[in-house]
Amino acid sequence: MEFSRRLFVISESLATDDLAALKFLSLEHIPLRKQEAIQEPKAFFQALQEKALISDSDQAFLKELFYRINRMDILVCHLGSSREEMERELQIPGRAKVSPFRYLLFQLFENITTEELKCFKFLLGKELPKSKLNTESTMIDVFTEMEKKGILGEDNLKVLKSLCEKVDKSLVKKIEEYELSLCGQEEMLCTEGQSSSVILGITADRTIRPASFLASDSPARHQQYTQLEVYKMTSRPRGVCLILNNHNFERVGAEVAGHKLKDRKGTDVDAAALRKVFSKLHFKIAEYKDLTAKEIHNVVKRYQHEDHKDRDCFVCCILSHGKKGIIYGVDGQEVPIQELTTSFTGQNCHSLAGKPKVFFVQACQGDARQQGVVIEVDSAEQDSSVETDGRLHLDFIPSEADFLLGMATLQDYVSYRSPSHGSWYIQSLCQHLEESCPRGEDILTILTAVNEEVSRKLDTQNAGKQMPQPSFTLRKKLIFPVN
Repeated sequence: MEFSRRLFVISESLATDDLAALKFLSLEHIPLRKQEAIQEPKAFFQALQEKALISDSDQAFLKELFYRINRMDILVCHLGSSREEMERELQIPGRAKVSPFRYLLFQLFENITTEELKCFKFLLGKELPKSKLNTESTMIDVFTEMEKKGILGEDNLKVLKSLCEKVDKSLVKKIEEYELSLCGQEEMLCTEGQSSSVILGITADRTIRPASFLASDSPARHQQYTQLEVYKMTSRPRGVCLILNNHNFERVGAEVAGHKLKDRKGTDVDAAALRKVFSKLHFKIAEYKDLTAKEIHNVVKRYQHEDHKDRDCFVCCILSHGKKGIIYGVDGQEVPIQELTTSFTGQNCHSLAGKPKVFFVQACQGDARQQGVVIEVDSAEQDSSVETDGRLHLDFIPSEADFLLGMATLQDYVSYRSPSHGSWYIQSLCQHLEESCPRGEDILTILTAVNEEVSRKLDTQNAGKQMPQPSFTLRKKLIFPVN
């Protein structure tokens, strides 16, 4: 009964797209003819139970399915597992039940944009019935029809590869990795004499950890496999860049513990720099200025419920006063940082599941001033007219994957803002994004350079230093292409 109740709760949290993905990944186990009658999640779970694929004592396949479709919220909250545990489990030979071929197609589906889908349908106009290429058809539907027509299969990727060459060459790389894994399978069969069932298990796992397979392979091939995947970043716009910019606190007389909050002079310089750089990176800019706590909640809720289906990323930049775990509205009321970040988890904002969510916070994390040590430098021109942004301590980043949180400073320390030139952190961040993104550098490399630059600055009045701190649960490289 407990297992049935759990399946019921899970089914209530699944969208139509989730069910379609689960059914597609299960095609080797539940035939298409039987799947066509399944229109809701409860019937799908019942079919899995009838096939003895899941039970109260064996939930491995269920966990694998939700891991594959990036529903980490369900995996953690309802199935008692985690991304790390699944990665370990699926490295065990023979453990994976989703075939490498099926997972390859699902990965392609996840990376194909709406416009690219239209191109695929157009190019397949003579191969597939028009009724199967209507506006409602997804890429999963297209793959299914291609399999029915015999122009797509585990060892028949010629047509698919040709289509990807015409539509998006980056998709070809995934197909080539799959083909290379099949070559590796043949090599293992020849040199080690292992059974095909064991090999198939290893091959399935290589879609997750490809570097763990052919350790003795050629250096060039090994290097190709050890490279991290890159988050898809091809949509236009890439996504929303939400800027919450609180400047005028004195006008409304905002007070905290009997102390009036000062205006944040220089924050508009930061906001302008953020607008400029993220516009160049093809983000849709949404800036809100001088919001009360309630207004901040309302704005975040609006973008939480917005449909991000055709966007690849979400960015939120927070510029305000704060203290431990919160930021202030211009009315001096508190907004917990945790509420802002968790609003965009896969569970709370399903259209951003599996996509990178990036937060940059310009605010202090305490009152302490970091003292520098004497080092030799070539030259340094510092602005001694700097201010701090109150007290903010942020010890929370969602445990779910695909988050990046860039903090202006370390825990317990102040961060600096020039009334005329903007904050050290945001100005350095924007400069490095503008210079490094055209070179194809990933965000963590860029943030390391920001750390280096900001750490060299000095508040000459107080001999204060600042050290930014990024935290992240990213699974892939995050690169913002300018083209």
